[in-house]
Amino acid sequence: MQVIVPGRPAKFALRLVAYAPNGPRLGVLPQHNGFELGDPLNDVPGLKVSYPTAGLNAGVLAGHCEIAVEYAVDGGPWAEPPNARFLRIKRGGDEIDRTGARSYDCPGWAWMLRKVVLYPNNALVDGKRPFNAVSPGAILATFIQEGQARGALPGLSFDFSAAHDSAGEPWSKTLTLAVEPGKDLLAVLINLGEQGVIDWRMQGRSLQVFNPDTVLGADRASGPAPIDLRFGRDVTEAPDTGTLEDAASAILIGGEAGLSVEATNPAAVAPWGRWETYQSQGGVKDSGTALLLAQNALERIGRERVQITRGLMFDAARWLPFAHYEPGDYLLAPGDSAVMQSLRLRQITLSIDKDGSIGGNVVLNDRFLEREIRLARQAQGILDGGVSSGGSGGDPAPETNNRTPAAPEGLIVDPVAYLDENGFARGQVTATWGEVAADVAGVALDIDGYELFARVNQAGALWMQIAVTDETTAAFSPLVVGTEYAFKVRATSAGVKGEFSEQVVAVIPDDVTPPPVPSMPQVSTRLGVIHVAWDGLGGGGEPMPSDFSVVRVWMQDPLAPGAAVVGHLDAAGSVVVPGQPYGADREFWLTAIDRSGNESAASASAVTATQPVVDTDLIGQVIDGAQHIIDGTIPANAKIVAGTITGGLIQAGAIQAGHIAANAVTADKIAAGTIQAGHIAANAVQADNIAAGAITATKLAATAIDGKTITGANIRTAATGRRLDLQPPGATFPEMRFYPTNGTNYTRLRTRDDQFSGEATFEITSGTNSGSTAASQTTIAAGWMQMQVRNASLSGDNGGLMELAEDYATYGYKHTSSDEQYFWFDSSGRTRHVGKWWDFTTLGPTAGILAGSLTVSSGNSGVTISYGATMTGNMGPVASVRDGATNPNFYWCGTSSTPSSFQMSWSQGGGVYSGKAIYWWSHRH
Repeated sequence: MQVIVPGRPAKFALRLVAYAPNGPRLGVLPQHNGFELGDPLNDVPGLKVSYPTAGLNAGVLAGHCEIAVEYAVDGGPWAEPPNARFLRIKRGGDEIDRTGARSYDCPGWAWMLRKVVLYPNNALVDGKRPFNAVSPGAILATFIQEGQARGALPGLSFDFSAAHDSAGEPWSKTLTLAVEPGKDLLAVLINLGEQGVIDWRMQGRSLQVFNPDTVLGADRASGPAPIDLRFGRDVTEAPDTGTLEDAASAILIGGEAGLSVEATNPAAVAPWGRWETYQSQGGVKDSGTALLLAQNALERIGRERVQITRGLMFDAARWLPFAHYEPGDYLLAPGDSAVMQSLRLRQITLSIDKDGSIGGNVVLNDRFLEREIRLARQAQGILDGGVSSGGSGGDPAPETNNRTPAAPEGLIVDPVAYLDENGFARGQVTATWGEVAADVAGVALDIDGYELFARVNQAGALWMQIAVTDETTAAFSPLVVGTEYAFKVRATSAGVKGEFSEQVVAVIPDDVTPPPVPSMPQVSTRLGVIHVAWDGLGGGGEPMPSDFSVVRVWMQDPLAPGAAVVGHLDAAGSVVVPGQPYGADREFWLTAIDRSGNESAASASAVTATQPVVDTDLIGQVIDGAQHIIDGTIPANAKIVAGTITGGLIQAGAIQAGHIAANAVTADKIAAGTIQAGHIAANAVQADNIAAGAITATKLAATAIDGKTITGANIRTAATGRRLDLQPPGATFPEMRFYPTNGTNYTRLRTRDDQFSGEATFEITSGTNSGSTAASQTTIAAGWMQMQVRNASLSGDNGGLMELAEDYATYGYKHTSSDEQYFWFDSSGRTRHVGKWWDFTTLGPTAGILAGSLTVSSGNSGVTISYGATMTGNMGPVASVRDGATNPNFYWCGTSSTPSSFQMSWSQGGGVYSGKAIYWWSHRH
């Protein structure tokens, strides 16, 4: 009988499930030798599987099927995430491999979208099918619906329409393009994703398409509970690869008709000075569009390009793939230089080996690379006017005979903002329309060009021709940002002007990109005022961009928050902040604003306080002694010029103690340094003579407490929030606490003397987990040390244990007496095991020891015992047989042993017999 011992469910588990092609579920594939899946954003995922031919349900894989990857968290229900359905269409294997393992390379279900292509219809223009001013959903649905009408992809479903995306939101973009027959659906889908028109994924066999950066661009990096992948908990390996190979600080753009525009990037990384590059842009005819393309290119190549990969942990992780995040999401994760920042998840890769161990990693893009991707999409849209395909066709048109060309259809206008050479925001438009191939009567016509017109969208405003081209796209600049314009286009044929298209109205957007965050201000105080200085650079040492306007200087009282602007800087320099009370902390930070009013985030802050100016308040006149001042001659409201009465003007001994009224001499009347230690009598200053709070940190010299003993003190780095607390109130032993945030959950270091007589025992304890079920403790004594997971109060066992002593060592798990299991090693040279062994069918091919029992039916002359997997080394089985008969009468022996099983055989004998029970142990060697 097989004995199965239940275990604790895995934190994160993966499994494979087989489905019939376009059909129902066939069953789990449990005996794989490992698999790996890659799930990228807006692309086809992939799965690699190794499976033995003798494994359960291996026959399903031998034929055509679909494979789903499912996940479960903490033993919960299994679920199939998006992009986790694959096609078993490619296999491999070695016929002389004794294990019979086979490999399968399986693309995601979306791969099958390449098997439906666009067919021609009776509305071809120049051999292509036009899609004029339509949504992405309309184009994709046309492919699917026409293909399924022909019998293609019957198992595919989709949940978007020509009006709405898969989330039920109206489409945010409109396209005008011509697609050549024969183009497949997958190519168009990937092309639209690369241009930022859509985001897409598969859920099982259903295609889901969304507006870009919405559902597949969720911001999980901010808010009260961000998804934060942290080193040591969620993330382990963190390789970064950076290169400056493509970097440049200046670019020359070459356009049509000798157009040449240079742009520079003062913020570019240039350790060896100016690096130049050149870019030829055919079709660009105006300098504004060329400058926009140049600036976009420089932003993409102005810094080191870094690929960020982060290895995943699963046992201790707080956040898990699919369950908490998926490709496209923005996560809080360690970026380049291990600084936590908002990063976009580009790909998840997961693997499970033949032992069942799960590994994986994520590929992340930082905010710079995400902006580079958007700029590249913008440039492609300007140059291509949308998604297009090459090739041409159609028959020559007849003579024009002064016929009027038909109006172009599908005019769309894409406005963007850019910065001119002086750093001011200007507008640029890229217009695209459908090709005209006929006159107003519908007769084929040869078109020799197009004319694009624009005007401010006001009644009576004049139209101006802004572009003439022989293409179906044109660009123009500059335009005034924030202004609404109307556009129309017409075709020309042999000098005959065609009908105008429908007008399209667009508002030219303003620049919305804020300047870099400024560097931290440098603060100082002198003569009772505060000086706030700025070096003119961003927080990363980069220069400010050409549209930078000013830096705002902000101030607040840290104890009574309420920020106010106290100054402005338009370049490196400083501002003076007067009128602040002596000794009161003031916090300062900076924000940068550009000419369009975009404001950066706040810089790092700095704190300072003004220091008193030590001087007299007497009116300036020569005083030789007290007798020169007649009683009553200086009224209370008389003014004494500061600094006119100095020590040299007063005769020695002229001012006696009796001449000074009680409390007349206060601290601010005494010049710094005038009272030396020799002027103070022994014991003259008693504790009760010092006002509470009079001695502050600024009154102590840098070495004032060196070598001194501080008693009865609680020293901490802050009153709340992240802080270090030395000898906190209530601590029995010398203790240091570390608070990562507000609250009472902290880690602790302390030394105690109550564990072992005469010994100092060092103890480290963690805070509790989020469920308040566990905490960890490490104790180090002279001849004994222990590391253990305990309960939240550190009063009982609750997990893994390692204990080392002079005469023994133990390693294992302790929770309750019913589930404890550990190995004991002691100085006698013997080993003891406490606990139970896993059943042999669940351990996989690398287990060191397999054990179990089973009962054989009566009448059999032998039995083969399978290990449940093909082991990776030779096996040494040891087994015994118990005869169930009343009078046992048979002979038995082991007759074979392989890496996957061993066989016991026996004679049945001549008497009455019943079933045999096999008890065995097998070790790998």
